[in-house]
Amino acid sequence: MKRRTAREKSLQALYQIDISGAAPEEAIENVLEGAPADEYLRTSVTGTAQRLEEIDGIIKANLENWSFNRLAKVDRNILRLAVFEMKYAEDVPEKVAINEAVELAKHFSDERSSKFINGVLSRIKESL
Repeated sequence: MKRRTAREKSLQALYQIDISGAAPEEAIENVLEGAPADEYLRTSVTGTAQRLEEIDGIIKANLENWSFNRLAKVDRNILRLAVFEMKYAEDVPEKVAINEAVELAKHFSDERSSKFINGVLSRIKESL
């Protein structure tokens, strides 16, 4: 599975976890739809789920004039995935994590969200 596809599936799994409270393994199986498992997908979903409080804290600390609870669920999970990559994925440069998050926002959200996500992640990059 290509890394971009794994990120898209990771976002979908994290969204499921956020909406329904599904367990990470269950959410991963749901998004794979019978396709073979991908290590990056598993690592990013379980790693983000395990560090959710810390990741959310980083996001909250870098939101300007915006509350965490007002974030669209898709945008919140794009940010979570990107922060996980920036902080814990040693093989993903921060600039790549930000760029990929912006691309996810363009695909799954809207143009304003992609600019917002880029701004928040740029602040987070400076704080890490």
